[in-house]
Amino acid sequence: MSMNVVTLLYLIASVCFIQALKGLSHPTTSIRGNLFGMVGMAIAILTTAALIVQLSGGKAMGMAWVLLGLVVGGGYGAYRAKTVEMTQMPELVAFFHSMIGLAAVFIAVAAVVEPWAFGITPPPVAAAVGVNTPEGAAVIDGFLRYAIPAGNRLELFLGAAIGAITFSGSVIAFGKLSGKYKFRLFQGAPVQFKGQHMLNLVLGLLTIGLGLVYMATESWLAFLAMLLLAFVMGVLIIIPIGGADMPVVVSMLNSYSGWAAAGIGFSLNNAMLIVAGSLVGSSGAILSYIMCKAMNRSFFNVILGGFGGEAATAAGGAKEQRPVKSGSADDAAFVLSNAETVIIVPGYGLAVARAQHAVKELAAKLTEHGVTVKYAIHPVAGRMPGHMNVLLAEAEVPYDQVFEMEDINGEFGQADVAIILGANDVVNPAALQKGTPIYGMPILEAYKAKTVIVNKRSMAAGYAGLDNELFYMDKTMMVFGDAKKVVEDMAKAIE
Repeated sequence: MSMNVVTLLYLIASVCFIQALKGLSHPTTSIRGNLFGMVGMAIAILTTAALIVQLSGGKAMGMAWVLLGLVVGGGYGAYRAKTVEMTQMPELVAFFHSMIGLAAVFIAVAAVVEPWAFGITPPPVAAAVGVNTPEGAAVIDGFLRYAIPAGNRLELFLGAAIGAITFSGSVIAFGKLSGKYKFRLFQGAPVQFKGQHMLNLVLGLLTIGLGLVYMATESWLAFLAMLLLAFVMGVLIIIPIGGADMPVVVSMLNSYSGWAAAGIGFSLNNAMLIVAGSLVGSSGAILSYIMCKAMNRSFFNVILGGFGGEAATAAGGAKEQRPVKSGSADDAAFVLSNAETVIIVPGYGLAVARAQHAVKELAAKLTEHGVTVKYAIHPVAGRMPGHMNVLLAEAEVPYDQVFEMEDINGEFGQADVAIILGANDVVNPAALQKGTPIYGMPILEAYKAKTVIVNKRSMAAGYAGLDNELFYMDKTMMVFGDAKKVVEDMAKAIE
């Protein structure tokens, strides 16, 4: 197989990846987008495998290791995709990001140790006695070895450093999203200490400095020290970030994983890695920017890990108990069945209760009664970008009923009922009040609806740690309990 054919196949795979991103930009074309992505990845994998066989001279042992990796990695990926619960999707995404980062680190280390195996330098040869050493080479242990070009050293340094930060940061994000671990670093609350940002700055400068030392001297010790600091940096960047900001973290780590892959692609002169990594990196950066706007965060603070603490730590101290108007599922069903327009606002509580199918059934019964039902999606509802869209898609909720925040906010004022299922901060009017930790954060304007029904397990504050004035309004009815059971009871009462 000639390199022209390889280049052509990689180009076709790249076009498929671009079409995949285009398709995934809208729910109605998402299936087609996924198909393009799978076809592109299959072409890239098969082309790379064929290239490995060709470059190895058809050695069976080398290809056996490649096939083993494909079987183990592909098999585990298929198993996780098949068995993962929708509530665990954010953790799964963080896990995949960590694996991409670790893969970039392994490849970079291997390329630094044996650059000739990756075509970066000529292979070492036995040094002849009395022969002048060629320029760019050195005699080491009796072998003539060539130096890695400066450009490749820069690419390996960047790819390895970003990959290490992505790996350790994603591990911490996984723990925070899961919430099952007692170790403090893995808790949803931020971990902060005095001088934290200064320490991050010093470690960042040291990491860059060691990378430059490696570039200048090709010192393995400098490279390994740089890697160690990058692993530590990944932890320190993520631990001060609270659980409410996890959607931004997930998109940020997605971007990091792409840039790590692109950096390694340059070192290996692999156009496919460069294109795929650049697409992931740039799309992740754009998504991070969108998430930041949705949460009123600074994009640069996100990149540097210096955000998320203010809102998440505001919960300290006991809250004064205030009276609310509560009702039963039957009461809520009566209000819903007498409405003309209902807007459903799903939140993380809906995901925890796995209530998406029950919500679809409720919406179907309301539609049978002549009620217009719409869904309002906040960009950061849940624990990853698009979390609520994924849940509703799994329940096969019609796409034409699902609206993003910008498109639905103008309709709350005319809606008879807004029913909030497990959401809190994304509908909190405190975002409109100066001085509050979430001031300026765009919210779903559910408070404008004529009647508001809120389903929560308790009056506990959201991740921002703030009371929600919406819950205390005269037009608000609180229905306490598990979202799935409450919604199922509502649907039965409507019958």
